[in-house]
Amino acid sequence: MSGVLAAGTHRCHDVITAVSAAVDAGVKWIDTAPNYARGMAEVPLREVLERHPPVGVSTKVGFVPASDRRAAISAGVLFGQQSRRGHCLSRPYIAWQVDLSHARLGRAPDLVFVHNPENAASTRDEVLRALTSAFEEMETAADAGLIHGYGVATWTGFSSGLFTVSDLVFLAQRVGGWRHHFHAVQTPVSLVHLGLVAKALRGGGLLLHAREAGIRVFTSAPLGGGGLLALMTPELVHFIDPSATPAQAALRVALSAPGVSHVLLSASTPAHWAEALGAAAREPLPPEHLRRIIDVLGT
Repeated sequence: MSGVLAAGTHRCHDVITAVSAAVDAGVKWIDTAPNYARGMAEVPLREVLERHPPVGVSTKVGFVPASDRRAAISAGVLFGQQSRRGHCLSRPYIAWQVDLSHARLGRAPDLVFVHNPENAASTRDEVLRALTSAFEEMETAADAGLIHGYGVATWTGFSSGLFTVSDLVFLAQRVGGWRHHFHAVQTPVSLVHLGLVAKALRGGGLLLHAREAGIRVFTSAPLGGGGLLALMTPELVHFIDPSATPAQAALRVALSAPGVSHVLLSASTPAHWAEALGAAAREPLPPEHLRRIIDVLGT
Protein backbone atom coordinates (compact mmCIF):
# COMPACT_ATOMS: atom_id res chain seq x y z
CA MET A 1 0.00 0.00 0.00
CA SER A 2 1.08 3.60 -0.49
CA GLY A 3 -0.01 4.46 3.04
CA VAL A 4 -0.02 2.63 6.35
CA LEU A 5 -2.77 2.69 8.94
CA ALA A 6 -2.37 4.82 12.04
CA ALA A 7 -4.64 5.24 15.04
CA GLY A 8 -6.65 8.46 15.17
CA THR A 9 -8.35 9.49 18.40
CA HIS A 10 -10.72 12.16 17.10
CA ARG A 11 -13.90 10.15 17.51
CA CYS A 12 -12.81 7.76 20.25
CA HIS A 13 -15.08 7.60 23.29
CA ASP A 14 -12.67 5.31 25.17
CA VAL A 15 -9.19 6.34 24.05
CA ILE A 16 -7.20 3.83 26.06
CA THR A 17 -9.26 0.86 24.83
CA ALA A 18 -9.22 1.96 21.20
CA VAL A 19 -5.52 2.80 21.09
CA SER A 20 -4.51 -0.32 23.01
CA ALA A 21 -6.42 -2.42 20.46
CA ALA A 22 -4.61 -0.61 17.63
CA VAL A 23 -1.14 -1.03 19.10
CA ASP A 24 -1.77 -4.67 20.01
CA ALA A 25 -2.75 -5.22 16.37
CA GLY A 26 0.57 -3.79 15.21
CA VAL A 27 -0.23 -0.12 14.52
CA LYS A 28 2.90 2.03 14.91
CA TRP A 29 1.52 5.58 15.04
CA ILE A 30 -1.07 7.42 17.17
CA ASP A 31 -2.55 10.81 16.29
CA THR A 32 -4.29 12.92 18.91
CA ALA A 33 -5.03 16.51 19.95
CA PRO A 34 -5.68 18.34 23.25
CA ASN A 35 -9.29 19.03 22.22
CA TYR A 36 -10.18 15.43 21.32
CA ALA A 37 -12.30 13.27 23.63
CA ARG A 38 -13.64 16.32 25.46
CA GLY A 39 -10.10 17.41 26.26
CA MET A 40 -9.09 14.03 27.69
CA ALA A 41 -7.40 12.31 24.72
CA GLU A 42 -3.74 12.92 25.58
CA VAL A 43 -3.55 11.80 29.21
CA PRO A 44 -4.53 8.13 28.63
CA LEU A 45 -1.92 7.79 25.89
CA ARG A 46 0.98 8.12 28.31
CA GLU A 47 0.43 4.58 29.60
CA VAL A 48 0.34 3.14 26.07
CA LEU A 49 3.42 5.07 24.96
CA GLU A 50 5.37 3.98 28.03
CA ARG A 51 4.55 0.34 27.24
CA HIS A 52 5.40 0.76 23.56
CA PRO A 53 8.29 3.25 23.16
CA PRO A 54 8.74 2.66 19.38
CA VAL A 55 5.19 3.83 18.64
CA GLY A 56 5.15 7.33 17.15
CA VAL A 57 2.75 10.01 18.35
CA SER A 58 1.48 13.26 16.92
CA THR A 59 -0.61 15.91 18.64
CA LYS A 60 -1.78 19.41 17.75
CA VAL A 61 -1.86 23.05 18.83
CA GLY A 62 -4.44 25.71 18.12
CA PHE A 63 -7.83 24.76 19.50
CA VAL A 64 -8.74 25.77 23.04
CA PRO A 65 -10.35 22.86 24.89
CA ALA A 66 -13.02 23.97 27.33
CA SER A 67 -11.22 21.93 29.99
CA ASP A 68 -8.03 24.00 29.54
CA ARG A 69 -9.51 27.46 28.97
CA ARG A 70 -9.43 28.69 32.56
CA ALA A 71 -5.86 27.46 33.11
CA ALA A 72 -4.69 29.16 29.91
CA ILE A 73 -6.30 32.45 30.93
CA SER A 74 -4.76 32.19 34.39
CA ALA A 75 -1.37 31.53 32.81
CA GLY A 76 -1.70 34.74 30.80
CA VAL A 77 -1.47 33.03 27.41
CA LEU A 78 -5.12 33.36 26.35
CA PHE A 79 -7.29 36.46 26.23
CA GLY A 80 -10.89 37.46 25.57
CA GLN A 81 -11.42 37.19 21.82
CA GLN A 82 -9.16 34.15 21.48
CA SER A 83 -10.98 32.45 24.33
CA ARG A 84 -14.40 33.17 22.82
CA ARG A 85 -13.28 31.95 19.39
CA GLY A 86 -11.92 28.72 20.86
CA HIS A 87 -8.83 28.84 18.67
CA CYS A 88 -5.48 30.56 19.18
CA LEU A 89 -2.14 30.48 17.34
CA SER A 90 -0.25 33.08 19.35
CA ARG A 91 3.29 32.07 20.25
CA PRO A 92 2.67 32.16 24.03
CA TYR A 93 -0.38 29.90 23.71
CA ILE A 94 1.41 27.47 21.40
CA ALA A 95 4.38 27.27 23.79
CA TRP A 96 2.02 26.66 26.72
CA GLN A 97 0.10 23.98 24.82
CA VAL A 98 3.31 22.22 23.71
CA ASP A 99 4.53 22.11 27.32
CA LEU A 100 1.20 20.69 28.44
CA SER A 101 1.15 18.02 25.73
CA HIS A 102 4.74 17.07 26.55
CA ALA A 103 3.79 16.57 30.20
CA ARG A 104 0.58 14.68 29.44
CA LEU A 105 2.16 12.33 26.91
CA GLY A 106 5.24 11.80 29.06
CA ARG A 107 7.61 12.43 26.16
CA ALA A 108 8.35 14.77 23.30
CA PRO A 109 5.77 14.32 20.52
CA ASP A 110 7.21 13.09 17.24
CA LEU A 111 5.06 15.64 15.43
CA VAL A 112 2.94 18.59 16.49
CA PHE A 113 0.45 19.81 13.89
CA VAL A 114 -0.74 23.40 13.69
CA HIS A 115 -4.45 22.60 13.87
CA ASN A 116 -6.81 24.14 11.30
CA PRO A 117 -4.95 27.43 10.80
CA GLU A 118 -7.82 28.54 8.57
CA ASN A 119 -9.67 29.22 11.85
CA ALA A 120 -7.09 31.85 12.80
CA ALA A 121 -7.90 34.33 10.03
CA SER A 122 -10.06 34.86 6.96
CA THR A 123 -7.61 35.84 4.21
CA ARG A 124 -4.59 34.11 2.69
CA ASP A 125 -2.18 36.82 3.86
CA GLU A 126 -3.51 36.70 7.42
CA VAL A 127 -3.28 32.92 7.55
CA LEU A 128 0.28 32.93 6.22
CA ARG A 129 1.28 35.51 8.84
CA ALA A 130 -0.28 33.36 11.58
CA LEU A 131 1.54 30.30 10.24
CA THR A 132 4.86 32.15 10.13
CA SER A 133 4.53 33.02 13.81
CA ALA A 134 3.42 29.48 14.66
CA PHE A 135 6.37 28.00 12.74
CA GLU A 136 8.76 30.27 14.64
CA GLU A 137 7.47 28.87 17.93
CA MET A 138 7.61 25.32 16.59
CA GLU A 139 11.24 25.73 15.58
CA THR A 140 12.00 27.06 19.07
CA ALA A 141 10.28 24.03 20.63
CA ALA A 142 12.17 21.65 18.32
CA ASP A 143 15.51 23.28 19.15
CA ALA A 144 14.68 22.84 22.84
CA GLY A 145 13.89 19.13 22.35
CA LEU A 146 10.22 19.55 23.31
CA ILE A 147 9.07 18.22 19.91
CA HIS A 148 10.81 16.31 17.13
CA GLY A 149 9.00 17.95 14.22
CA TYR A 150 5.87 19.79 13.22
CA GLY A 151 3.30 20.06 10.48
CA VAL A 152 -0.05 21.52 9.49
CA ALA A 153 -3.38 19.70 9.91
CA THR A 154 -6.21 21.29 7.97
CA TRP A 155 -9.69 20.50 6.82
CA THR A 156 -10.10 23.21 4.17
CA GLY A 157 -6.82 25.13 4.00
CA PHE A 158 -5.53 23.37 0.90
CA SER A 159 -8.84 22.93 -0.89
CA SER A 160 -9.78 26.61 -0.39
CA GLY A 161 -6.44 27.86 -1.71
CA LEU A 162 -5.40 29.55 1.53
CA PHE A 163 -2.02 27.83 1.28
CA THR A 164 -0.13 25.14 -0.61
CA VAL A 165 2.58 22.69 0.33
CA SER A 166 5.06 24.95 -1.44
CA ASP A 167 3.89 27.89 0.73
CA LEU A 168 4.43 25.87 3.89
CA VAL A 169 7.87 24.63 2.87
CA PHE A 170 8.89 28.19 1.93
CA LEU A 171 7.76 29.50 5.34
CA ALA A 172 9.59 26.70 7.15
CA GLN A 173 12.79 27.39 5.24
CA ARG A 174 12.51 31.12 5.90
CA VAL A 175 11.99 30.52 9.63
CA GLY A 176 14.19 27.48 10.25
CA GLY A 177 16.62 27.39 7.35
CA TRP A 178 17.34 24.31 5.28
CA ARG A 179 17.40 22.16 8.42
CA HIS A 180 13.87 23.15 9.45
CA HIS A 181 11.61 20.74 11.36
CA PHE A 182 8.52 21.00 9.13
CA HIS A 183 7.86 17.37 8.20
CA ALA A 184 4.17 16.66 7.58
CA VAL A 185 0.68 17.75 6.57
CA GLN A 186 -2.69 16.26 7.47
CA THR A 187 -5.88 16.59 5.41
CA PRO A 188 -8.93 14.44 4.52
CA VAL A 189 -8.84 11.86 1.73
CA SER A 190 -11.74 9.46 1.24
CA LEU A 191 -14.36 8.37 -1.26
CA VAL A 192 -16.05 11.74 -0.69
CA HIS A 193 -12.76 13.69 -0.78
CA LEU A 194 -11.12 12.43 -3.97
CA GLY A 195 -9.94 15.75 -5.40
CA LEU A 196 -6.37 15.34 -4.17
CA VAL A 197 -6.20 11.82 -5.57
CA ALA A 198 -7.47 12.98 -8.96
CA LYS A 199 -4.81 15.71 -9.11
CA ALA A 200 -2.08 13.25 -8.15
CA LEU A 201 -3.14 10.86 -10.90
CA ARG A 202 -2.84 13.76 -13.35
CA GLY A 203 0.71 14.38 -12.15
CA GLY A 204 0.22 17.31 -9.78
CA GLY A 205 -1.40 18.58 -6.62
CA LEU A 206 -0.66 18.36 -2.92
CA LEU A 207 0.07 14.64 -2.69
CA LEU A 208 2.81 14.64 -5.30
CA HIS A 209 4.21 18.05 -4.29
CA ALA A 210 4.51 16.81 -0.70
CA ARG A 211 6.27 13.64 -1.80
CA GLU A 212 8.71 15.63 -3.95
CA ALA A 213 9.47 17.90 -0.98
CA GLY A 214 9.96 14.98 1.42
CA ILE A 215 6.85 15.92 3.41
CA ARG A 216 4.77 13.13 4.90
CA VAL A 217 1.03 13.16 4.24
CA PHE A 218 -1.36 11.99 6.96
CA THR A 219 -4.91 11.59 5.67
CA SER A 220 -7.90 11.85 7.97
CA ALA A 221 -11.53 10.69 7.91
CA PRO A 222 -11.09 7.77 5.46
CA LEU A 223 -14.52 6.48 6.51
CA GLY A 224 -16.09 9.91 6.97
CA GLY A 225 -16.37 9.42 10.70
CA GLY A 226 -18.23 6.18 10.03
CA GLY A 227 -20.91 7.89 7.97
CA LEU A 228 -19.37 6.75 4.70
CA LEU A 229 -20.22 3.12 5.42
CA ALA A 230 -23.92 3.86 4.90
CA LEU A 231 -23.09 4.87 1.31
CA MET A 232 -21.18 1.67 0.55
CA THR A 233 -23.72 -0.18 -1.55
CA PRO A 234 -22.96 -3.77 -2.60
CA GLU A 235 -22.47 -2.50 -6.16
CA LEU A 236 -19.91 0.12 -5.07
CA VAL A 237 -18.01 -2.36 -2.88
CA HIS A 238 -17.91 -4.88 -5.74
CA PHE A 239 -16.71 -2.18 -8.12
CA ILE A 240 -13.81 -1.23 -5.83
CA ASP A 241 -12.89 -4.73 -4.66
CA PRO A 242 -15.19 -7.76 -4.93
CA SER A 243 -13.39 -9.54 -2.09
CA ALA A 244 -13.54 -6.63 0.38
CA THR A 245 -15.95 -5.69 3.14
CA PRO A 246 -17.51 -2.20 2.88
CA ALA A 247 -14.98 -0.74 5.32
CA GLN A 248 -12.07 -2.41 3.54
CA ALA A 249 -13.20 -1.15 0.15
CA ALA A 250 -13.38 2.44 1.40
CA LEU A 251 -10.03 2.16 3.17
CA ARG A 252 -8.31 0.68 0.13
CA VAL A 253 -8.98 3.86 -1.84
CA ALA A 254 -7.40 6.09 0.82
CA LEU A 255 -4.51 3.68 1.34
CA SER A 256 -3.81 3.52 -2.39
CA ALA A 257 -3.66 7.28 -2.95
CA PRO A 258 -0.27 8.31 -4.38
CA GLY A 259 1.97 10.09 -1.90
CA VAL A 260 0.05 9.17 1.25
CA SER A 261 2.22 8.01 4.16
CA HIS A 262 -0.36 7.42 6.93
CA VAL A 263 -4.13 6.91 6.93
CA LEU A 264 -5.67 7.83 10.29
CA LEU A 265 -8.47 5.54 11.44
CA SER A 266 -10.53 5.72 14.63
CA ALA A 267 -11.37 2.06 15.24
CA SER A 268 -12.20 0.82 18.69
CA THR A 269 -12.05 -2.99 18.79
CA PRO A 270 -9.57 -5.74 17.87
CA ALA A 271 -12.06 -7.00 15.26
CA HIS A 272 -12.27 -3.59 13.60
CA TRP A 273 -8.48 -3.28 13.50
CA ALA A 274 -8.10 -6.81 12.10
CA GLU A 275 -10.56 -5.90 9.33
CA ALA A 276 -8.76 -2.63 8.59
CA LEU A 277 -5.30 -4.16 8.61
CA GLY A 278 -6.57 -6.80 6.21
CA ALA A 279 -7.20 -3.98 3.74
CA ALA A 280 -3.78 -2.45 4.43
CA ALA A 281 -2.04 -5.76 3.72
CA ARG A 282 -3.22 -5.85 0.11
CA GLU A 283 -1.47 -4.40 -2.90
CA PRO A 284 -2.47 -0.82 -3.80
CA LEU A 285 -5.31 -0.36 -6.22
CA PRO A 286 -3.76 0.33 -9.65
CA PRO A 287 -3.84 3.96 -10.86
CA GLU A 288 -6.15 3.06 -13.73
CA HIS A 289 -8.66 1.58 -11.28
CA LEU A 290 -8.47 4.67 -9.07
CA ARG A 291 -9.21 6.75 -12.18
CA ARG A 292 -12.30 4.64 -12.91
CA ILE A 293 -13.50 5.09 -9.32
CA ILE A 294 -13.07 8.85 -9.62
CA ASP A 295 -14.85 8.87 -12.98
CA VAL A 296 -17.84 7.17 -11.34
CA LEU A 297 -17.91 9.04 -8.02
CA GLY A 298 -16.47 12.42 -8.98
CA THR A 299 -14.32 14.57 -6.72
